[in-house]
Amino acid sequence: MIQGQLLRDALISAANLLGNKKQDVDALNVFPVPDGDTGTNMSMTIGAAGRELARLSNPSVTEVADTTASAMLRGARGNSGVILSLLFRGFSKGLKGKEEAAAEDLVKALELGVEAAYKAVMKPTEGTILTVAREAAEGARKALDVESDPVKIWSIVCDEAEASLQRTPELLPVLKKAGVVDAGGQGFCLVIKEMLSVFKGGKVTEGATSTAAPAKKAESAAGAFETDIKFTYCTEFIVGRENKKSPAKLRTFLEGIGDCVVLVDDDDIIKVHVHTNDPGQVLHKAIEYGAFEMVKVENMRIQHENAGWVEEADPEQTSEVLEPMDAVDPYSFVAVAAGDGLQALFGELGCTQVVSGGQTMNPSTEDILRAIEATPGKVVYVFPNNKNIILAAEQTIPLTDREVHVVPTRSVPQGVSALLAFDPEAEVEDNLVNMGHAADEISTGSLTFAARDSDFEGKTITEGQILAMDNGKLAYVEDDMNVAISKLVKSMVTKRDRKGKSSSFLTLMYGADVTEEQAADAEEAIREKLGDDVEITVIDGGQPVYYYILSIE
Repeated sequence: MIQGQLLRDALISAANLLGNKKQDVDALNVFPVPDGDTGTNMSMTIGAAGRELARLSNPSVTEVADTTASAMLRGARGNSGVILSLLFRGFSKGLKGKEEAAAEDLVKALELGVEAAYKAVMKPTEGTILTVAREAAEGARKALDVESDPVKIWSIVCDEAEASLQRTPELLPVLKKAGVVDAGGQGFCLVIKEMLSVFKGGKVTEGATSTAAPAKKAESAAGAFETDIKFTYCTEFIVGRENKKSPAKLRTFLEGIGDCVVLVDDDDIIKVHVHTNDPGQVLHKAIEYGAFEMVKVENMRIQHENAGWVEEADPEQTSEVLEPMDAVDPYSFVAVAAGDGLQALFGELGCTQVVSGGQTMNPSTEDILRAIEATPGKVVYVFPNNKNIILAAEQTIPLTDREVHVVPTRSVPQGVSALLAFDPEAEVEDNLVNMGHAADEISTGSLTFAARDSDFEGKTITEGQILAMDNGKLAYVEDDMNVAISKLVKSMVTKRDRKGKSSSFLTLMYGADVTEEQAADAEEAIREKLGDDVEITVIDGGQPVYYYILSIE
């Protein structure tokens, strides 16, 4: 049987190992643009669990599984991180109520995780981490007929996963051409193999960054500012759902003795945030609903008035702390964008919160959740503006008591167009349809650089060359920026003409590595290609990674 402490150590070791090897996993990404962050996203996701697990002492497997699932769900980044979190979400269900885990329990937990991961992805692609996890679970299920030792069963899980990983190039030709296996599948194999090593008695791998609680350091902080604090203690907790008592009654009670109340519940847990002067009374009431999984009480007066000692920022949790707001408005908007100019643009378009993030810096589910709860909207529309953030944004829906709708925008221009299509007088469903149509009508182009030498889609690419992207697909490889952008724009306009779409407006957003003069030169190059028939607007977006982002409508 697998004991709770052993499972805890195995997962901490896996988190540390993946953190140490994340760059190796990143390097497996076949696309040469600088977004090969699969390993980083998976590492940050399981790293969130590693930090929470390090605080547990002599836990049951249920406590370990629940802590892991909760931390990974909220810390999930990117599609690969979300899928990894969902795989371990199955563990919280499969090991529910158990002190220790048998072979059957481990297999069932993995099967439940695979089921959840497949359901979350709209169009599952075989030859990815999904396939690797599914085939590992299927192989282990068959092995249960002859094997009942949990460590040996987990060894079979690892063997089946590795065999599946080696087959991924046969399912995805792009992997075969590049001579690599799937990055997400590799990350998953590293995790489960490291767990097996600890199951077999191996030492816990040390991470480059400790998973222990953050150290304190001396620092001059904003606590010197005077603040009017009505309620002293910021109280947060998670309790397991152990009875059918209505969380609505708990919310009413909390609102009577505090403010800034946020209560989220699902089938398994109740999560609460409240400011109060009597945290003891809050916790006494909360225990009526189930056992505590997490409790945190902080004195906000000390934070503000005596902030000479503050917690050192967690290296993988650098997002701004946002205070929850009461839901008093009909609707609010949350967008994801990187760069001062783009963030200001979304603010001007009515977004209450703009989460910092984008390519190579995907925000976590928790980052997006905090932004949602820091709006006054009863209905909150979220614009991810990146295909690798959509899934993380969707995971917030069951975690908040707001009505959240993720508008699946895949680029900043799509997000801008969708926001402009919003009608405050229309019904929610009508707005979702209209915003989706508006986003689809936009053609998005971008220019970035090759992160490494590559041979991709018949194009020989040298590190540092300019990559011109048409709606996320590689269109041109050039050495000259203005040649690349003029060819890209002409090609995009021609495609729109063939589809009977007009091209009357072009917006050019230049990034942090582009000067105003260089942007003016790019604008002139575009005008020479298109003439005066298209109105061009130039915006200082300040975005990293991409020299230019452009939209045509």
